[in-house]
Amino acid sequence: MNLPNRITLVRIFLIPIMVFLYLATFIPYGKLIALAVFILAACTDFLDGMIARKYGLVTNLGKFLDPIADKLLTASALLLVVCDMTLPPPYGVIVAIIILGRELIISAFRQVAATKNFVMAADKWGKVKTIFQDIALPALMFLSLIYQYSWFSQTFVFVFEIICYSLIGIATLLTIISGCNYIIKNFNVLKEEKGEENGR
Repeated sequence: MNLPNRITLVRIFLIPIMVFLYLATFIPYGKLIALAVFILAACTDFLDGMIARKYGLVTNLGKFLDPIADKLLTASALLLVVCDMTLPPPYGVIVAIIILGRELIISAFRQVAATKNFVMAADKWGKVKTIFQDIALPALMFLSLIYQYSWFSQTFVFVFEIICYSLIGIATLLTIISGCNYIIKNFNVLKEEKGEENGR
């Protein structure tokens, strides 16, 4: 197993550690450590890709593991901030359904494409969406930390809430746009699948 794939595995192993630290109220500053773990895990996403491309270490295993690791990290962090109501209902629930639903649909779409040796490459909308998610989710985790320890004034908290909700709102909008764009650009995969079924 090459270095980029090992880094990807490290990202996967960091996810349960992050979840445990975030939920373990008996650990002093557990949420703060969980936030640091999330940031570290998110950084490994850029690191493994950079190394793989720079040194020609792109493998089929890496293409399989990397998006899985990304989705697990995003889903875990999102569910944490929704379940502890840092993202209050119904806003948090709607955001979670859209983001997680999109990932499930696109993953299924990619599986169909893979059976036909067709690669669905990430486009600019997907990349921008990922950037906003990687900013919004740690910001929300930090907001939860602020609620717990009351480190800042009410004015700061109010302004930071608006920033966090706006960031995750933009990320959610980009999630919808990128998902629709993926399907429209790669709709021929589904048409071919339907054509094969009709020919049976």
